[in-house]
Amino acid sequence: MQARFNTIWSEITPKLQQALLPYIGNDDFPAMLTTEQVESIKRNSGFDDHALAFALLPLAAACSIPPISHFYVGAIARGESGNLYFGANMEFPGVPLQQTVHAEQSAITHAWLHGEKKLASITINYSPCGHCRQFMNELNSGTQLEVHLPDRPPLTLADYLPEAFGPRDLADAPLLLDTVNHNYQLATHDNLVQAALDAANRSHAPYSQSHAGIALQDEQGRIYTGRYAENAAFNPSLPPLQAALIFMNMSGSDCQSIKRAVLVESKNSQLSQWSATESTLTALGCTKVERHTF
Repeated sequence: MQARFNTIWSEITPKLQQALLPYIGNDDFPAMLTTEQVESIKRNSGFDDHALAFALLPLAAACSIPPISHFYVGAIARGESGNLYFGANMEFPGVPLQQTVHAEQSAITHAWLHGEKKLASITINYSPCGHCRQFMNELNSGTQLEVHLPDRPPLTLADYLPEAFGPRDLADAPLLLDTVNHNYQLATHDNLVQAALDAANRSHAPYSQSHAGIALQDEQGRIYTGRYAENAAFNPSLPPLQAALIFMNMSGSDCQSIKRAVLVESKNSQLSQWSATESTLTALGCTKVERHTF
């Protein structure tokens, strides 16, 4: 079991511990459960979907990296596939707070990077802030996304974000989690550059068309990719680096173990991810950061 789960494992009931252990007990647990695993856990624990999501929140919150706030937030996103995806807040000392990742963004992006096509619900241990409510409004689930909080009745995003401004106010374009391929190409035989290009081709930037992707390589040679997720309200947009750091953290890798990073974006974009990407990676101790353009 990954060390980050040790301190809260005792909070899990013995019956649920037994049901979870075949999956969470592995060091390579990817902080997500497939629908088959979920069904097995439900059978062996007696929990239904909602009770299981709430019971998993302490494990999700244990994935938090909050060196500034010391405030641990966990989220569980349930895909229409039945898969469950963990999410947690992340903070990065030495860079502006705008680079912070919220738990809801983490769980949603985690699901997106695993190929989930649509979300049915999200369960959180604290009420979502306005930033996250707007971020969720970019999803193809729309305002019908179910939001579950402890000791409160389930509500939809429409209840939390009435009279919402969203993607349909700006463009008739793909929504977040829709399948896209922008078909950009680069002449390269570099696996890390190709991984970043593949991420850029699946990025979500319908308003600026400034598609971007990134690939991070850690000390063990493992590669983590991230895609830009633009938002109709602009400010809640999630940079590709933050998406990759979410994937890296959820996979159990140390975000300060990045040895090389490659950002791929258009040279003619209205905006660039380069400056913020370089400064954040420098703060994380990565000294080999590259930018490639198509």
